[in-house]
Amino acid sequence: MKTEKELIGKIRELRQIKPSKDWVVLTKTQILGEEQPVRERVSISIFRALLYKPKLVLATVLSLFILFRLFSFAQNSLPGDFLYSIKKITEKCQAVFVSEVDKPQASLELANKRLEELTKIAETNQVKKLAPAINEFQASISEATKNLSKMEASSSDPVAIKKIVDRTKELGEKIQEVKSLGVVIEEGKLEELQKVSDKLELGLLVSILKDMISDLENRTLTEKQEEILSQMRELVEKEKYSEALELYLINQ
Repeated sequence: MKTEKELIGKIRELRQIKPSKDWVVLTKTQILGEEQPVRERVSISIFRALLYKPKLVLATVLSLFILFRLFSFAQNSLPGDFLYSIKKITEKCQAVFVSEVDKPQASLELANKRLEELTKIAETNQVKKLAPAINEFQASISEATKNLSKMEASSSDPVAIKKIVDRTKELGEKIQEVKSLGVVIEEGKLEELQKVSDKLELGLLVSILKDMISDLENRTLTEKQEEILSQMRELVEKEKYSEALELYLINQ
């Protein structure tokens, strides 16, 4: 009788034990086949992974951490460094999200970054890295020239063109500085980039002048303004664009 009472007591104690929430949800799904919310499914998956494969989870987390640190360190690497290839992969991934409109500006920024790397190598006299750095910079100049060549001043944003022209000039000044350190850079690629930039600047100026002349033609002008308009047309026909713009600005 005593044994029976003890057994009943133990059964009553078992009634007080409550299973874990994850176990209840998992068992309910297995029996009833009910759809679980995404949050619960993820929670259970993580729980099961931690419970049954802790080493795998730890290895995954550790691998992700190492990859993150590698990509972070790679951002400060220079041409010739072991991690430089990772840096370039990161840049290519970022370039995928750059629109066609923004590519010229983005390629100029990349060329500027390559020039900064080259300057740093030259200043610290890292001779072995000099050749790879020059090659990387010249390749970036070629890419920038290609992207700028696709732009048309007449259909592009004037503000964007002005930024590109200014950035190209700034790049040219920095190139002269690095050349003063004894670095030899292929002149042809630089001249080609400058020509494309000058062409964009000229195209922008012509577009602005045409808009000015068109605006004047649609106004009621005084005799003096008619004379200015005539002179502007003549200067534009002779491709003296700067003089035509100056004439317009002086008489405003």
